[in-house]
Amino acid sequence: MSWASSEGTRRSMLGNKARNTKPELAVRRALHAEGFRYRVDIRPSLELRGRADIVFTKKKLAVYIDGCFWHGCPIHATIPKRNADYWIPKLERNVERDRETTFKLESLGWVVLRFWEHEDVYAIVHAIGINWAKL
Repeated sequence: MSWASSEGTRRSMLGNKARNTKPELAVRRALHAEGFRYRVDIRPSLELRGRADIVFTKKKLAVYIDGCFWHGCPIHATIPKRNADYWIPKLERNVERDRETTFKLESLGWVVLRFWEHEDVYAIVHAIGINWAKL
């Protein structure tokens, strides 16, 4: 028996990627075109369980491109109607973990930038460039 409530749900969930999402790829392409070099999908610190989407190790700059559904975007987040007893705590925990990760990295001297998947790619690249230049 599958963990999903239906075959359609199962296919949808299997299609979700942890890395190389369209928004991430667009930002990475634009960063690379601007001459930035970075690491992809690595743990900025060995003290962390999670991985950042884009990491500038020498500058201690970690970038996250957060999905609206998974990370609770105030504009686009939705609450699933099916199996809400499972999803609501899971999604709330994701947001809590994001805060914990940001706090932990900042306490270790990292600059953490978080962007939503719907944000303009060039605005994201510009913000990263400004922060990168300051470090």
